[in-house]
Amino acid sequence: MAKIGNIDLGDFPLLLAPMEDVSDPPFRALCKEQGADVVYTEFISSEGLIRDAVKSTMKLDIYEYERPVGIQIFGANLTSMLKTVEIVEASNPDFIDINFGCPVKKVVSKGAGAGILKNIDLMVKLTREMVNHTKLPITVKTRLGWDKDSIKIVEVAERLQDVGCQAIAIHGRTRAQMYKGKADWKPIAQVKNNPRMHIPVFGNGDVDSPEKALEMRDKYGLDGAMIGRATIGYPWFFREVKHYFKTGKHLQPPTIEERVVMAKRHLEMAIAWKGEKLGVFETRRHYSNYFKGIPGIKPYRMTMVTSDSSTDVFKVLDEVQEKFKNFEAKHLQ
Repeated sequence: MAKIGNIDLGDFPLLLAPMEDVSDPPFRALCKEQGADVVYTEFISSEGLIRDAVKSTMKLDIYEYERPVGIQIFGANLTSMLKTVEIVEASNPDFIDINFGCPVKKVVSKGAGAGILKNIDLMVKLTREMVNHTKLPITVKTRLGWDKDSIKIVEVAERLQDVGCQAIAIHGRTRAQMYKGKADWKPIAQVKNNPRMHIPVFGNGDVDSPEKALEMRDKYGLDGAMIGRATIGYPWFFREVKHYFKTGKHLQPPTIEERVVMAKRHLEMAIAWKGEKLGVFETRRHYSNYFKGIPGIKPYRMTMVTSDSSTDVFKVLDEVQEKFKNFEAKHLQ
């Protein structure tokens, strides 16, 4: 039974990974409906929060139906991170997650995200000070190491636990790999199998099928799977994994009707939350997965991802609903 602090997450929880411009409230709501056990906000810059930058403060919006929900923050300056903890506490998340894994250059160049993997002592110090600064549980998301020659994740995870970190999610790649190559879960299993570890160890990276989630649970013995890219435009992934765990069989993929209804709801919720312009723009990245595998969908999808008007997008979605209503769901994989 995995727990973050006093929060019971059940056996082998499925976690929606924090993803920039993806894991916003509308998408989190859809994933929660489809079986996500834990959700995280998009990662939030500590410096942005302190400056009261609109984009950063907006990301603090969380809702009761999302719980348990973690607010994820990143930064490398201790004073800023402690101030950020105070700001984040006001939103009353279930826990605060520190991003020590983002590989993007503009984050890393400031020594934040995966950049801190070059300075493990600072990583441990920041975690310790944040734990001591709040009553909320502090968790960490990180990578195996900076590059293949500096993988010390077993020792790093133990040190983070020893200063009060209450759960760790580990992406099975180094910063040098970015998102290329194959995620290596063996070092994550080594963290879990360290007899001194007693906090939950969640695996992340390449969980793109129910079989992979099962492997993470049964072969590698991890406490939960954090799932990112496989869910973009496909919130059904969570329910499919759970169905597979229960029955050993694949759930029939969603019909075109279900896909269109979900895409429309997603767009409506996005517009309600962040306005027409951003709502339309930031939902675009989901359409290729919402309608993956449908022959002849390309011209419709092109309109969806290039139009600035929600009226046009809804019109195209209506057309797709009508044109493909007799298309068999079994053809979609």
